[in-house]
Amino acid sequence: MEPSGTLAGLDILVVEDDNDTRFFITTVLEMDGAKVISVISADAARKVLSELQPDVLISDIGLPGEDGYTFIRKFRALKPKNGGRVPAIALTAYTDSEARIRALEGGFDTHVSKPVDPEELVEIVASLVACCNW
Repeated sequence: MEPSGTLAGLDILVVEDDNDTRFFITTVLEMDGAKVISVISADAARKVLSELQPDVLISDIGLPGEDGYTFIRKFRALKPKNGGRVPAIALTAYTDSEARIRALEGGFDTHVSKPVDPEELVEIVASLVACCNW
């Protein structure tokens, strides 16, 4: 895949407990120019968020300890200056419509099923940033 640079200059926080998936997502986004910080849990994500406000959050739903639904509700409760309105993508193996609705109602801006196509992921991130540029 040739890097298009569509995501150049973006800071993206990836929350994913599976090592292979986290590596894959990070590599895809970095090849397209994004700066990626990846962590394995909601707790680790909160530590990052206290120091960095990313342009986009990508979070798995099936996280150990606190799941992605609980994490996004707490994340959305933050004040905007603390990152509470950062565009967020739910990344999940749960592909049914109920999981999609639950993710969107919980506070995610969009829902992406795993495994995700690299070009599709870049396109989703770019369009989310374009439409949610606050």
